[in-house]
Amino acid sequence: MGVVSMAVISCAKRGSPTGGPRDLEPPEFVSATPENYSINFKSNKIRIVFDEYIKLKDPQRQILISPPMDPPPIITPMGSPRKYVEIEIRDTLLENTTYTVNFGQSIIDNNEDNPMSFFKYVFSTGDYIDSLSVSGTVQDAFLKSPEDFISVMLYRIEDFEQDKTFGRATAYVDSIPYTQMPTYISYTNDSLHSFHLENLKEGTYKLIALKDRNSNYLFDSETDKIGFLEEPIQIPTDSTYHLTLFKEILDLKMERPKHVGQQRVLFGYQGEADSIRLKLLSEKPEDFDFRIIPDPKTDTLYYWYKPNLERDSLVFEASTANYRDTLTVSLLKKEMDTLRLDAVQSGSIDFDDVFSVKSTTPLIEKDSALIDILNKDSMKVDFAAEIDYKLNQLKLDFEKQEAETYYISLFPGAVTDFYGNINDTLNYRLQTKELSDYGVLTLEVHNLEAHPVVVQLVSVKGEVKREIYATEGTRFKFENIIPGEYLVRFLYDENKNGKWDTGNYLQNRQAERVVYYSDTLNIRANWDVVQQITD
Repeated sequence: MGVVSMAVISCAKRGSPTGGPRDLEPPEFVSATPENYSINFKSNKIRIVFDEYIKLKDPQRQILISPPMDPPPIITPMGSPRKYVEIEIRDTLLENTTYTVNFGQSIIDNNEDNPMSFFKYVFSTGDYIDSLSVSGTVQDAFLKSPEDFISVMLYRIEDFEQDKTFGRATAYVDSIPYTQMPTYISYTNDSLHSFHLENLKEGTYKLIALKDRNSNYLFDSETDKIGFLEEPIQIPTDSTYHLTLFKEILDLKMERPKHVGQQRVLFGYQGEADSIRLKLLSEKPEDFDFRIIPDPKTDTLYYWYKPNLERDSLVFEASTANYRDTLTVSLLKKEMDTLRLDAVQSGSIDFDDVFSVKSTTPLIEKDSALIDILNKDSMKVDFAAEIDYKLNQLKLDFEKQEAETYYISLFPGAVTDFYGNINDTLNYRLQTKELSDYGVLTLEVHNLEAHPVVVQLVSVKGEVKREIYATEGTRFKFENIIPGEYLVRFLYDENKNGKWDTGNYLQNRQAERVVYYSDTLNIRANWDVVQQITD
């Protein structure tokens, strides 16, 4: 079924004279033809009259028709001087069905933009108005609060079972959100992210929430978040339902590779790359070698190889346990990548940071004898050096003192890259702050749900600043925290695989539980805070 939208036609604005006290009153409903809450509805045009000149604000997003119509109605917002809205119905309406046109906050007066909140027009093609309802709330599996305008949808199972295109009674669970319009739809509409679906028919329903980024009332897993109840609900009901939104990890799909350096190929993908194997199928010499390095910010793998291959193209096989694809990349004239090292930290370094230097080509060796770290008194500082092959970084870990200056030198040959290149002499200068410039936070958690748990300190934007993976205990200490506002988040590792896992709709699996401490914590310099938390 196609995308549902509304055709909105605007007329030229003609305002009223200025002067006098400001109008603070919203428009008021006067009458409708056919009347609001009409039964045995057979008209193809609706006119809704108000007591003053009105216009529609953001109608594509605010006005919601349930059940959805396809093709959509033409809604004509006669702003000024007209005092009515017209709805021209182009769809063939369902029999014995109650329809609701909810205007949200779209109806505003012409002069002061005062909104008439959540006015709705209701009619039935049968001989009564359905009056049942269902309500609840929506939360986000990973964020403290979900975004606005979350679509909440009901699919009436009895209706879809009558459709012979579904070969079995449970087929709707597998495919309907991807391909079919919902029976009823509403939005979350307040700061509590609550929803209320009204004028419903008795029956058995599947309840789903979507962050519907394409506004097509369908689940597009590449862009949308979804929340659902595992089991159908019965209406009428006295229960209140809670849905948790999550973003699925997409099935692995490789994109067409690109030749981006003389001996470097870029492989884009969607899904998880941890288990991807890349095998060169084209003929290669006996001394052929390669390295694969993931991009830390994008879904990209870089395939570095040697020696240079004088070919028009290369053929690769990408595979996992459940996936296999053959990919061809055309080789172009490209410059050879050169070794360049850049410090991750610059100017200052925090006590818990490890000094890191990232490379533009794959690092394969380091020589600690060609690395020096001196303090401001020219005393040597002990350090441990290692290459992080996944991040392609040289890491230097050393104990840091407060209010200290460190001089780090990498002499020629300190690192060697995949192509045998070595670094030139590089010098870095870092400073530490006073310990009193930082704060300390200790969490004492009561009624912790389970272990293992990941306890995270995150910024108000959701960036992870610190985390502790705990298999036991209820006391968690974060030291040397940069002053600022933070949130505390608990991620329950229910399958004990060392990380938080999202859900999957087709597998009827919810995301692992995430709990936020309700308050924002303000960490100040030279403060040592013990925070009591009841999970």
